[in-house]
Amino acid sequence: MKHEFVKIIGVDVLDNYYLRVHFDNGTAKEIDLESVLYGELYEPLRDPDFFRQVMVDDEVGTIVWPNGADFDPDLLYAWDEHVKAFASQMRKVEHSCNQ
Repeated sequence: MKHEFVKIIGVDVLDNYYLRVHFDNGTAKEIDLESVLYGELYEPLRDPDFFRQVMVDDEVGTIVWPNGADFDPDLLYAWDEHVKAFASQMRKVEHSCNQ
């Protein structure tokens, strides 16, 4: 099976934790990130003002925030397939950090 690598070329903030992500293959997807915003790196994104500071890093083709938080563009492209497992993993990381 051929894997299609995609880059992000644009991003719009739709609401708290919701983004419309534009990919270089012409696809745009609406993504709700709320369920994965745990841990030292991603927790700051729960602040609506900070969340709105998202930008595209053209060099690597993904979205980033000023604190260095980012998401793999392939993960975002297939978000619906992976969000439950990723959210579960992030909650485990948060739980282990709080012990």
